[in-house]
Amino acid sequence: MSGLLAGKRLLITGIITDASIAFSAAKIAQENGATVVLTGFGRMSLVERIAKRLPEPAPVIELDVTSQDDLDALAGKVREHVDGLDGVLHSIAFGPQSVLGGEFLNAGWADVAKALEVSTFSYKSLAMACVPMMGRGGSVVGLTFDATKAWPVYDWMGVAKAGLESASRYLALHLGKQGIRSNLVSAGPLRTMAAKSIPGFVQFEDAWAERAPLGWDLSDQEPTARAICALLSDWFPATTGEIVHVDGGYHALGA
Repeated sequence: MSGLLAGKRLLITGIITDASIAFSAAKIAQENGATVVLTGFGRMSLVERIAKRLPEPAPVIELDVTSQDDLDALAGKVREHVDGLDGVLHSIAFGPQSVLGGEFLNAGWADVAKALEVSTFSYKSLAMACVPMMGRGGSVVGLTFDATKAWPVYDWMGVAKAGLESASRYLALHLGKQGIRSNLVSAGPLRTMAAKSIPGFVQFEDAWAERAPLGWDLSDQEPTARAICALLSDWFPATTGEIVHVDGGYHALGA
C-alpha cells in the first residue's frame, strides 16, 4: 500500500455530513493508505449512512466526549477494528445558541461551561482516551478558528477556541515525552453544518473571499483536510504545539 498515510490507523471524529471537514479528512486519509475508524454522537444512523460514501467502508463508534464512561470504553471499541492508533482528529465543537450571535455579554455560565467542556476540554479528554493505543510518532490534530481576534457573532466560541489553542500547546508539552505530537489547523470559514448553526456567520464569508491573498472557496474542505492529513503523517516529525493556518492567507493581513 502506498501513500502519505500508508499503514496508519486513524480515529476521525466529527463527521455529520459529507460537507464536514472530518469527512474530507477521512476520505483523503483513506486515499493515502490509512485505515480509518470513525466516531459519531447523537445521530448515529446519519453518520453511518454518510460513512458509506467514503472510498472504503469505515466502522463507526458512538462517542460522547463529555461522558467518562464512553471515553473509558473507547480503547476497547477501537481495538475491535484496529490493533492501535497512529493518529486522532478532534473535530468536535458545540455551543448553545445563547453563547453566540452577539450574546457575549448576556450568556450565562451554565451555557458557557457546556461550550468549554465540549469544544475545549474534550481535546484533552479525547487525547488521553487514545494515548494508551498510541506509540512514539503518534499525532493528535484539532480544528480551530483564529482565536487571536474577537470575531463578530462568534463570542464565547471564540473564547473556547482560545482555550483549545492553549490546551494543544499544553498537550504538546506533556505528551512530547511519549513522542506524541499535538497540532491544530486554523481553517477559514467553510459552509459546514457547524458554521450554518452560528447566527450571522455569513458575514465572514464575503470578507474572506474578497481579502484572502490566495482567494477562498467557502465550499472546498479539501485544503483543510490535506493539512490535517499532513499533520497526521510522518512528514512533521518534529512539529508540535503548532497552529497551521489554512485560510488563503487572510490571517496575515492587517485590518
